[in-house]
Amino acid sequence: MRRDRQGRTGSHVSRHPASHPASRPTDGDGDTVRIAVIGCGAIGSLYAAHLARVPGTEVWVVDPWAEHMAAIREHGLRVTGVADFTAEVSATTEGRDLPACDFGIVATKALHTRAAVDGARAALADAAVVSVQNGLGNEEVIAEAVPHVIRGSIVPAGAVAAPGVVRYDAPGDSWFGPFEPSPAPMCAVERLAGLLTEGGLRTHALADARGPQWTKVIFNAATSPLAALTGLPVGRVCTDEALRRQVDGLIAEALAVCTRAGIVPVRPPHEAVDEAIAEAYGHKPSMLQDVLARRATEIDVLNGGIAAEGRRTGVPTPLHDCMVALVKGLESSWSG
Repeated sequence: MRRDRQGRTGSHVSRHPASHPASRPTDGDGDTVRIAVIGCGAIGSLYAAHLARVPGTEVWVVDPWAEHMAAIREHGLRVTGVADFTAEVSATTEGRDLPACDFGIVATKALHTRAAVDGARAALADAAVVSVQNGLGNEEVIAEAVPHVIRGSIVPAGAVAAPGVVRYDAPGDSWFGPFEPSPAPMCAVERLAGLLTEGGLRTHALADARGPQWTKVIFNAATSPLAALTGLPVGRVCTDEALRRQVDGLIAEALAVCTRAGIVPVRPPHEAVDEAIAEAYGHKPSMLQDVLARRATEIDVLNGGIAAEGRRTGVPTPLHDCMVALVKGLESSWSG
């Protein structure tokens, strides 16, 4: 049954079960879209909630966190912080419960990409699917399961504050483009970017989104493993003289890989370092949070992704290889 989104306010909530009829709803123009968000942590929750504000959309989220899904079904998905509204979305813990979708947004940790997309494979069979995850290599994994893939890079940040509630901490743009080996049509990239922009998350559709993606990856790979290994927040890492030399070395290696691969970052990575010192001095990156919780990190898709592209293009990346070895060694110590 079509849910009325026309003229809705930020506080509107409608309670409904996890499943809907498979037939598509239609708005007044007959132009509707169904979107599945795979992984409903902070980023997935933010993207789902903002999309649900767009008239003519039907948004589903899937995540194994049963308490979070139950709260969303019962009370809606609440956004606090930079924005304040409650969105109506459908929530389920099983990808196989998803109906056929026009778009998919993969927002899981990189380690869970394969299992999450495989679980939703039937629903995503004809969808254009974008990764909004950290690191490199996620699109390749998604492309093994679905034929139309979008490369994504995002800036917005937040945290799940409680089941059914996501705190929107930092706004920022997103950049989408066709994933070259298995591309979604450019018209699909533009449509999804337009829906997100209409919902309040400004998103740019580009013919080549590698520049924005690598800009973010380089900064994360130059700072996150050092934070994880030392226990220091990003600002401390970037202002410690000895550690800053390692940050600069990691950036230089990554830029050499970009040059060989024909990738042009959208801004100098050192600008992001200076910005982090000024605006996020005490921020603990997700890799440090994972280490503190003794969870597996995303080192393989950050420094490991840069090192893999270095091997492909013939550019040595000893510092990135070293970060991978050290963080992997730290992870192995937890079970030893």
